[in-house]
Amino acid sequence: MTVVTRFAPSPTGRLHVGNIRTALHNWMWARKQGGRFLLRIDDTDGERSREEHVLSIRDDLAWLGLVPDGEARQSQRFDLYERRFAELAAAGRVYPAYETQQELDLKRKILLGRGLPPVYDRAALALADADRARLEAEGVRPHWRFRLDHSAAIEWHDLIRGPQRFDPATMSDPVVRRADGSWLYLLPSVIDDIDMGITHVVRGEDHVSNTAAQLQMFDALGATPPAFAHEALLTGSEGKLSKRLGSLGADHFRNAGIEPQAIVALLARLGTSDPVEPQADPAPLLATFDFARFGRAPARFDEAELAQLNARILHQLDYETVASRLPAGMDEAGWDAVRPNLSTLAEAADWWQVVEGPVDAVRDPGDSAFLAQAAQVAAGLDWSDDPWHALTNALKDATGRKGKALFLPLRRALTGRDSGPDMAALLPLIGRDRAIARLRG
Repeated sequence: MTVVTRFAPSPTGRLHVGNIRTALHNWMWARKQGGRFLLRIDDTDGERSREEHVLSIRDDLAWLGLVPDGEARQSQRFDLYERRFAELAAAGRVYPAYETQQELDLKRKILLGRGLPPVYDRAALALADADRARLEAEGVRPHWRFRLDHSAAIEWHDLIRGPQRFDPATMSDPVVRRADGSWLYLLPSVIDDIDMGITHVVRGEDHVSNTAAQLQMFDALGATPPAFAHEALLTGSEGKLSKRLGSLGADHFRNAGIEPQAIVALLARLGTSDPVEPQADPAPLLATFDFARFGRAPARFDEAELAQLNARILHQLDYETVASRLPAGMDEAGWDAVRPNLSTLAEAADWWQVVEGPVDAVRDPGDSAFLAQAAQVAAGLDWSDDPWHALTNALKDATGRKGKALFLPLRRALTGRDSGPDMAALLPLIGRDRAIARLRG
């Protein structure tokens, strides 16, 4: 069996961190198993779907390295939905219901007021043909419900949650089509999963009850359902479900200077028993990806942890990976020099400004003679081989200075900073003439 997974976002907004995690885990499972990862744009909601969101979804997945092996759009598959819907109608598995939203709300309130679960009472099934004809003559257009089979429990083994069991008699027959003919999520998703050969569905635990209803839809359409893995939802760093997570998307992370490799490394392991590690290459993450490693507890997403991971991954990236995004003139030696001090790639430009100058150096008047002597020593050095250690060793011997008293005035004069990259790597980039000029002040 070839494993086929899918990521099925609705283009009604930008992807947020929860969506990204779902896409990533579907991609990882397909890649680990040598299968296919598909993108399905669930754009049946014509009023809320936007083409700019379709484009942003594609761009975000590409930025993250989650390139799909194929793409489908639900808005181009309505003929297929009509055919399969007609099969269900002929078999009596979907039926028209004529209650208005206000009538349904009133029924729910009455049931809740009696301490009963707000399950639809199937009143529409009791209507005679004459009743339906009268309602339609009055211009009442029905919505359509899928008729659940109450004869047996709905059971499946979830790859994360383990054995699952639902009593269909405690569930409302789900609405699958609105009165205006438009589709809700449940049925088209099942039809697509069948048609696209989806073998595994990885999604949030908020879909568990949807899965129970959809399993009967697969059966009613004569298809074997895919395996399901329902992940615990993300929580914010404050330890509770956070609305802010819905606003954290790829644009936010890009603007914050987060590398896509850092997002992948964090979200790949978040919620599992494996430690989060700064893996710039997804191969080790794929090797250990296993639904059995996922826990049932909510997974905590912490931007501070992501920022720390981002810095550790940046320190691993080679020059070729980042060259196109570095400031003009920065070569491999420049990248190697500043890389260990970066939290985000944008900071490379700040350090390159230190190299090229000018720098605004703060000079202690008590160090003036020392720095003038340093300029004289620098002018006589062989700059082809480790000028920093040659300079500091000569000054140490000549002045008796050592430690902070030796190194800090030099760093301040040469870079305008109290700390930063290793001066042995930075000084050759600054170069002989600029270094002498800065030491002279």
